[in-house]
Amino acid sequence: MNITESKAGEINIVSIEGRLDTTNYGELEHHLSSLTDNDEVQILLDLSQLEYISSSGLRILLMFLKKIKAAEGRFMLCSMSNDIKEIFEISGFINIFEIFDDQEAALK
Repeated sequence: MNITESKAGEINIVSIEGRLDTTNYGELEHHLSSLTDNDEVQILLDLSQLEYISSSGLRILLMFLKKIKAAEGRFMLCSMSNDIKEIFEISGFINIFEIFDDQEAALK
């Protein structure tokens, strides 16, 4: 998994490439924690290059959604492939997260 970060105004854009599963979810947790620990609570997760997400990956996203909402921030997801979107639909997470088709739509 490869994680990159950029910024658009107040929003931190975090892009994930590869697989998010039990072997590497801690890497994403560490990266997101470094943002939230510095009161960076406007986060857009770009999933355009995400190939797979396991239940551990879903759990870490849910954990940060709760943490960021408690800090009155926004935790948004964008650019899901059909396979990733299906995982979110099956798990019921599709209705929990703020999801956009692409970065442009999320940043409006």
